[in-house]
Amino acid sequence: MSYADDYKDCSWLDFETLERFMVDALKAVGIKEEDAAIIGDVLIESDKRGIDSHGIGRLKPIYIDRINIGIMNPVTEIEVLKDDMTTAVLDGHNGMGHVVGKKAMEMAIEKAKTYGMGMVAVRNSNHYGIAGYYVTMATDAGMIGITGTNARPSIAPTFGVENMLGTNPLTFGLPTDEEFPFVLDCATSVSQRGKIEVYGRAGKDLPPGWVIGLDGTTRTDTAQVLKDLTTGEAALTPLGGIGDQTGGYKGFGYAMVVEILSAALQDGAFMKELNGFDENHKPIPYPLGHFFVAIDPARFLGLDVFKRISGTICRQIRASQKAPGEDRIYTAGEKEWEAYQYRKEHGCPVPPSLQKMMVELRDTYNLNYSFDFE
Repeated sequence: MSYADDYKDCSWLDFETLERFMVDALKAVGIKEEDAAIIGDVLIESDKRGIDSHGIGRLKPIYIDRINIGIMNPVTEIEVLKDDMTTAVLDGHNGMGHVVGKKAMEMAIEKAKTYGMGMVAVRNSNHYGIAGYYVTMATDAGMIGITGTNARPSIAPTFGVENMLGTNPLTFGLPTDEEFPFVLDCATSVSQRGKIEVYGRAGKDLPPGWVIGLDGTTRTDTAQVLKDLTTGEAALTPLGGIGDQTGGYKGFGYAMVVEILSAALQDGAFMKELNGFDENHKPIPYPLGHFFVAIDPARFLGLDVFKRISGTICRQIRASQKAPGEDRIYTAGEKEWEAYQYRKEHGCPVPPSLQKMMVELRDTYNLNYSFDFE
């Protein structure tokens, strides 16, 4: 699988260099080495899988910049508010979401090993990277993984235009007997802010239907949309699109499920409380909530049975009749696996905008790096 045409303006950096740079930059803004290693692992996993919206591209604007303006704590203090046999509630105290998220899923997995199922709810956290990272922790342990998180308001409800709900991914990881698990990791909006940022870096207009304006019509002007999503003059559309004729109410409903589970179990913040600005438009923390579920198939009819049937379902889907002009059907996680197979040999693509960002971070924090793209 070749990505040359899609990334012709990019330089390619190997996994080790890119991850080490991210870890060093995070340490430079006060994050402990062991926490920086966790964050770097989550971010590089995104770039490895071809999810370019959530890797190195998020390093400065989502994490380093927020730490520097004082709305995200570089030191993560995790408080266990409640811990029962199969459930727990954690408070991340505005620390790094990746660190809190990994701890929470580890707890869920351990509970599932003991009791068959485990669920951990988190409050006062921050952006935790790709949700697929955490469900893959479960599949690596031979378990079913589920996670979700709320986010700053971006999605308008069906028949509305105000951004009320976050992109709120509802993510599943299912072990299979194939080389890779079934991992469905996607927002409950047609697209997500990170993908719009990718379009913005490439100077491309958005496809119609991704974003709705206050007049109820679609918006495609990427640069202005990115500004207007922050001010509330534009909103993402839920899965299914504008209105209900193509099922927009379904994405809207799933986004609400994630919002509720990310706030109601843990007495956390939700919707407009996650705007990131006070009444004077001064930046404030985004106290996000997450939930993590692990289920042990061995407690049913066995892991081998589960993996065999889930793998067979995937293979039969891929072998089904193709639409005219199409030669492949993909199941969830397959494209990411193929991206990894390519990138582990060629590295990760870094577009000019991110090259500039890396040089800026290196020079600001006196990091000892020399890049081929300079």
